[in-house]
Amino acid sequence: MAVTVADIREARARIAGDVLRTPCNPSILFGDLVACSLWFKMENLQRTGSFKARGALNRMLTLTAAEADRGVVTYSAGNHAQAVAYHASRLGIPATVVMPGPTPLVKVGNTRRYGAEVILHGATFSDARDEARRLRDERDLVMIPAFDDDHVIAGQGTVGLELLEQVPDLDVVIVPIGGGGIISGIATAVKAERPGVRVIGVEADRCASAQASLAAGGPVEITSHDTIADGIAVKRLGDRTFPIVRNLVDEVVTVSEEEIARAVLLLLERENVLVEGAGATPLAAVLSGSVAVSEAENVVAVLCGGNIDVNMISRIIERGLVESGRLVHLMVKVRDRPGNLERLTSIVAGLGANVQDVHHRRGFADISVGDVEIVMELETRGPDHVEELRAALEARGHQVEVDA
Repeated sequence: MAVTVADIREARARIAGDVLRTPCNPSILFGDLVACSLWFKMENLQRTGSFKARGALNRMLTLTAAEADRGVVTYSAGNHAQAVAYHASRLGIPATVVMPGPTPLVKVGNTRRYGAEVILHGATFSDARDEARRLRDERDLVMIPAFDDDHVIAGQGTVGLELLEQVPDLDVVIVPIGGGGIISGIATAVKAERPGVRVIGVEADRCASAQASLAAGGPVEITSHDTIADGIAVKRLGDRTFPIVRNLVDEVVTVSEEEIARAVLLLLERENVLVEGAGATPLAAVLSGSVAVSEAENVVAVLCGGNIDVNMISRIIERGLVESGRLVHLMVKVRDRPGNLERLTSIVAGLGANVQDVHHRRGFADISVGDVEIVMELETRGPDHVEELRAALEARGHQVEVDA
């Protein structure tokens, strides 16, 4: 039987007080970039850093006493793992969590700190799933699925009930898709009350399993590639979630790595909000134009999680700066004479750019013997500023190339 809005209301009553009713705030600071009234649903503020706390808790609260004594097992790339570990510890239920080897260290560390037995196995979500199933049978444990379970879907659907209350004039809600749990729950809740609201899914173009499944008419497993949106890097929609996505989700779009990185960076800079790659995909979809919105519409971007490794933050910030034209390499050919570097950096400084790094290339540059190529890594204000720098240098007779 499919999940109903009644199931979602029961889930909300069941988990009330043990998960946050997260804020949903209108954004003023993105008004120059989006053609709509944009709101952010802050699921990154949950105790375990993502919406997964809702579904995991709802499922575990339906266990019998005997099942709870046996213990639970799950497989996850991080967010569901932390949710299961935290609530299992709080409820006194033994928990085993299988995670793929490449899982970000922050997610592995947090899961262990919450008290679960963590097993790193394989390279992919599918590898972890197979090992978790083996341990379930070997140890007689109860599986807590990450998404393909009615109680989990109902728990995630409580986000949808909150959205209807927090944004009464809701027109569009954009939700990340991995296995399909949260979008299935939100779509079920929202469409039952407001069928005219558009529910749009967004996934990384390097792991577009939802689009592949919809095109095939059923769940199919795809070959995916690494993505900074690791929280939704799931190769296959669930058997329970697929029909809900097919019947209730209006559209599924994809975003690129560069678009995700830009969204993470802009949320940090403009909203002081830290999200992981998966959490930034709804904003990336709006900014890229993948989702068509109008000025009159109230659009909610569900920021599904904030569990991100500090090393990944650094890489995303750098990538986002490059994508936005605020971190560039200028290659300038000059005569190999004393003082030329000082003259170049003076021009750059005079125009307000910041030199991050500089080095000379002689033997490996396409230049004459008497010349040198000076490579400067610069912080700039953006593409217009870069063009201003290029024009100023060329006006002084220098050959300039930009690697942005």
